[in-house]
Amino acid sequence: MRIVAANLQHDGAIAIVRDGQLARYIEAQKDNHRRYASLGVLTLSRVWNGIGEQLGGPPDIVGIAGWQNSVAPYRGCGTNSIVTGFIDSDATMRQFATSHERAHILCAYALSPFEQGEPCYALVYEGNIGAFYSIDHECNITPLIEPVREPGHRYAALYELADRTFAADSQGMSAGTAGKLMALAGTREEVPLEPAERQLMAMLIDGVFQEEGRWGSVVPQKHRLQASRYWNAGHLDARFRQFARRFSDTLFDRFYGAVVSTVTAKLPLLIAGGCGLNCSWNTRWRNSGLFREIFIPPCPDDSGIAIGVAADAQRHYGGKAKLEWDVYSGEAFQHDVIVAEEFQHTELDYDHVAGRLREGAVVAWVQGRYEIGPRALGNRSLLGAPFDKAMAHRLNQIKEREGYRPIAPVCLEEEVSKWFDWQGESRYMLHFQNVRSTGLAAVTHDDGSARVQTVNERQNGRLYKLLRAFAVKSGMGVLCNTSLNFPGHGFINRTSDLVAFVRRARIEIMVIGDDVYQRREG
Repeated sequence: MRIVAANLQHDGAIAIVRDGQLARYIEAQKDNHRRYASLGVLTLSRVWNGIGEQLGGPPDIVGIAGWQNSVAPYRGCGTNSIVTGFIDSDATMRQFATSHERAHILCAYALSPFEQGEPCYALVYEGNIGAFYSIDHECNITPLIEPVREPGHRYAALYELADRTFAADSQGMSAGTAGKLMALAGTREEVPLEPAERQLMAMLIDGVFQEEGRWGSVVPQKHRLQASRYWNAGHLDARFRQFARRFSDTLFDRFYGAVVSTVTAKLPLLIAGGCGLNCSWNTRWRNSGLFREIFIPPCPDDSGIAIGVAADAQRHYGGKAKLEWDVYSGEAFQHDVIVAEEFQHTELDYDHVAGRLREGAVVAWVQGRYEIGPRALGNRSLLGAPFDKAMAHRLNQIKEREGYRPIAPVCLEEEVSKWFDWQGESRYMLHFQNVRSTGLAAVTHDDGSARVQTVNERQNGRLYKLLRAFAVKSGMGVLCNTSLNFPGHGFINRTSDLVAFVRRARIEIMVIGDDVYQRREG
């Protein structure tokens, strides 16, 4: 069975599945396109190369994710949300469409380690959806409770309330702002709420201010909150950061209270939707004791929707909802120019690169195919030594982003319990761990936590070797790891963009596969 499935909207992507395996995943924003881009930015060559290489012929099924006023609906978790038909007149190529909501659930289900037929729960919370479900042994999805409508939009609304650049008549829906509030909420301090703050909290979590004729938004418009002390307060206001932490905890508590009263068996939990990138919430679910095991895919946000469509199509026509997959299923790096003579070229020597990192160099690290989802997991990464806050400041300056944004660590799996309060693997950088060492200042948040990615030799052999070499040089198998991208764009995926980025940011070293390029002295 050959399937091509697409999410046409923001975070656009194409999943190419052949005989139950995710053969390739093409994300619109990758290859230096704007973050959250739709499929409209893809060139025909990118699409055709991906499909042609992997399928070797036309697909049997073409799938589309549902959206408002599209073939399939946005909401709906039952099979009645599926629309089927034929694309061609001789009825050889099938068309399949499924709802946005089902696609989120099926993405997490298909990629999870749980056997098909094993009952589980699912939680989807994102911009529009905030709901909890059960999935039975026949893969039937039943909605159980929706604790909060539009949790992601509410999260963004608080950030925009304090944002001096955000228009007063706009609504809390700007892409990326929810993630920024997550970073701001990483403060250790807590203070009692004043009456006006409790009122604001209730309005942000429960308020309904839908404009007539506008689809989707129930969150308060900024101009309706003008009386708040946080109106245009700026994001570095200390009290605002404390409130952001309380708001994040309170919103989670709303979900937890509803879920704990609904859970009847200790089953596995799937988490999907953009709020699945909230590491604090993920760790609290993991530690709750409510579920036997928790799985969050590396692409829980809309970047994984196309995978869910493909999995649902495969289930519909073949009965199998599970996919074989690898997190490094993106497109190969494009060698489109020859690196200029200003860079000295040598073959990759892990000890040498580790030594330069120990000396304070920043390394642009490119290996194989890019990782799926929004987090850099060692194939399109900026790497640096983790010891000093100055490295975190430099990496944020390179990426031209706010200084409060945290830098994540990547760690040898066998050393993770030595440096962090964690046991076992954390492959996709989706949980917070408390930092046990004062020597990791560059990757430690204000509240003492970090967002760790663990690496073993089987998972990513080249990054593992570099971490081992760095451990020999420094005593710690830990590095700073942040995504290799221009501000506001997806991962860099071609030599011309990489060289331009390295020149612009004055980065000392770039590694492409087995090739090392260093700036020549003078």
